[in-house]
Formats: sequence, structure tokens, C-alpha cells
Amino acid sequence: MATPTSPAFLLLLLFHVFLFLLCSSKKGHTVSANRTTKNHFHSVPANSLLPSSVCDQSTKVFNRASSLKVVSKYGPCSVTGDPKTFPSAAEIVLQDDLRVKSLRARLSMNSSTTGVLGEKKTTIPSTRYGGYTVAVGLGTPKKDFSLIFDTGSDLTWTQCEPCLGGCFPQKDEKFDPTKSTSYKNLSCLSEPCKSIAKEGAQGCSSGTCLYRVLYGSGFTVGFLATETLTITPSDVFENFVIGCGENNGGKFSGEAGLLGLGRSSIALPSQTSSKYKNLFSYCLPASSSSTGHLSFGGEVSNAAKFTPITTKFKELYGLDVAGISVGGRKLAIDASVFRTGGTVIDSGTTLTYLPSTAYSALSSAFQEMMKKYTSTNGTSGIQPCYDFSKQANDPITIPKISIFFEGGVEVDIDVSGIMFPVNGLKEVCLAFKANRNDKDIAIFGNLHQKTYEVVYDVAKGMVGFARGGC
Repeated sequence: MATPTSPAFLLLLLFHVFLFLLCSSKKGHTVSANRTTKNHFHSVPANSLLPSSVCDQSTKVFNRASSLKVVSKYGPCSVTGDPKTFPSAAEIVLQDDLRVKSLRARLSMNSSTTGVLGEKKTTIPSTRYGGYTVAVGLGTPKKDFSLIFDTGSDLTWTQCEPCLGGCFPQKDEKFDPTKSTSYKNLSCLSEPCKSIAKEGAQGCSSGTCLYRVLYGSGFTVGFLATETLTITPSDVFENFVIGCGENNGGKFSGEAGLLGLGRSSIALPSQTSSKYKNLFSYCLPASSSSTGHLSFGGEVSNAAKFTPITTKFKELYGLDVAGISVGGRKLAIDASVFRTGGTVIDSGTTLTYLPSTAYSALSSAFQEMMKKYTSTNGTSGIQPCYDFSKQANDPITIPKISIFFEGGVEVDIDVSGIMFPVNGLKEVCLAFKANRNDKDIAIFGNLHQKTYEVVYDVAKGMVGFARGGC
């Protein structure tokens, strides 16, 4: 038997001490349900949450030959508005609310219903404040126009001369169909004319197809036509269906129209499927002072992790949310909370709208981890909010937030999208909103898609996410 001073006893003692340290070390690297570690937080200068006044042009594209530069509708990179003018938080939230209301109304429509001019139709979501623009060519000879790209709309349209019913102000010269040799109006008996009735309303004038699409805060009325669309010099599509809007208004301003990336037969992915195979992706920049890209076809990034497009919504891109984590802590939210209303990923909604139960859990966890900062009363229906004005040049610590989708896909939201400056650094708010209840559809907004390559492989029924897209 070993004595307290024998070499065998000392060796046995050291062995137990080693085991104790080893176990303690392993336990220290395990995050329990009530603990977080530093690597589950962002540490950034407070003033980095504010937009820069200088445009930083990004050149990063994921192996795509067919790519367009994406810029925010506002900020120093804007080509459609005043680079020094930004909408207020109240305007953004109001527009988001209108868009979300429109999305819900569209999904509640009877899909078999068709519309004719003169009937009241459900509105399509507008992209007034949350929009990103790209430049595409229309006509022969080609002229470039800045359009807001929109995954929530189908019809691609531009304002057309002579604007008999009135047009909104735009930076580009308006499209004049009489100066294009490839422009052709479509007949009322054409398939596209029948299809447009599912998104808006259609009518006839001397056998020519007329359309009307109402948005959350705007509208376009005009002729349905075919025209030559130029994405790049090598990607030219003849007989592409467009709307030639001669009566357009509402909250649109600066851009020439919309580029529809929705799911119908008249949306761009379907019309260009022979070349692009119903595959497109985009990367939204971290701020309005940098640029991203919209790409078509090509090779998919190996870094992309895919989740199925749900069959719950035929008109929009629906995804199944599986959970949320804050500061490395998975929130105790039953999966049925997300399944009840379903979730839509949208390029035109700024904030993310969550079921009320999920939002409550997220907000509580976030506030618990932000206790050391001065909270404010909130504004425009956004909470919680914080005053970082005294930490302008100091680092602040923000808990990481991840959204989990079916298939084990985790989207670790970029720090630029977690919080939303409402009044400079005096009021910076969590960029989520609560739905009225758990039955309303949730929206995965564009703030939380920032810097990811978001891949829409429509042919395979999948949406993928790859980090570091721009």
C-alpha cells in the first residue's frame, strides 16, 4: 500500500490532479443553456453601425459570368436618388408594414381568381424604401435602365413614353417603344396576357393586352409587350415579356421600374430558364455605402448550404424556420410556432417579421444580454432600442443572432443587420418586428440576408446561403 510520502502515492495524486484539470478544461468549453462565451458576441465600434458617406465598390462575385452590380436605392452608391438622402425609420417601418400586408393579402387570394381592369385586385408588395437596384438593357438599340429587383413580384416593367396617364420622376430617360425595332405589343389572346391576371388585372384595347398591377404604395398601368432584354453583352433575350407602363405612380421615385424575380411564368427566372436553368443569386451589401451583385445561372458556390422551398406558398419563396439562437443560446421555441403561418424570404422587406411568440423569446434574450447599455423607449413600433451616443468611438458588444432553417442550415446574421439605427447612435434598435399573432406569415427580411450569397435554385426547389458573398 502506498504511503503519503511514497513515490507511488505522489504519482497517484498527480494523476488525479491531471484528470481534474482535464475535465475542468473540457467543461469550460461547453456552452450550457444559460451560459454564453465571447465568441458568441460581436465587438464593434458603435459608429460602424452608421452608414458611410463614401461608396466602396465591391468586385466579389461567386464564379458567375452573368452578373449585375447591386446598389441600395439610398446612400452614396445610389444611381436613382440623392446619395445624401435617407428615409426616416418611420417611413421604412410604415413601408415594411404595407409590403407585409400586401404579401399576406396576395397569399390569401384564391389562386384561381383572374382579374380584369376595373375590378378591385389584391395589391402586390411595394419596394419603396427597402429596394436594391440593378441596371439592365431594354430595346434595340439597347438602352440601360435602373430597376428595383424584387423576389416578391413577377412582372418586369418600365415607365414608357408618352406617359399619357402620368409617370413618377426617374433618373434615367424613359423608355420610348417607338424608337426600338424589337418592341411588340401582345394580343389579348396570348398566354402572358392570361398569366398577368394572376398578379394584377388585364384588359383589352383593340385586341392589345393591357395590364394593371397595384402595389402596397404605388401602381403601374400599361401595355403588355415583348422586348429584347440584355443582362450582359453575351446574355441577350429576345421576345422577353415586359410591362410598358404609361400610367405609373405612388411612392415610386428615381428608378425606372421593377425586375420581377418571382415564381410565375412571366417572372424573369422562368423566361430565361433555357439559359440560366431557373437559377439566380444575389448578395446584398453590408451597408448602403457598398455594393453587391445579382447573378444568373453558372456554378453554385460549394460553401452554400441549402434548405427546401416549401410547397405552402405557390406564389412566393417560402422557407421552413427551425429555430433561433441569441448569444449562442438556442431559444426554447416550439417548432409549431414557425410552421403555423410559415415564412417567406423577401428581397424587398427591410426588417424580419416573426411570430409573436418567437419575437417575445428573441427580444427577452437580447435584452438580457444588453443590460449594460442604456435602453430607450423605442420608436415606430421597433423595440428594444439603445442609446450608444456616449460610446460612439468605443467598441460595443452585441450578441450574435442565428436563424436556423430546415436541413440544418444556419444563417449567422451579419453584425450590420442585427441592429437598425433609428436616430443616429441616440437610438439603435433590434431589427425585428412582431407579427400580430403566430398565425400570420413571417418574413425573412433583407437586413438579415446581408453579405450572404443567397442562391435560388428554383429548378431543384432549394434556397441556399453562403457566407462572405460580398
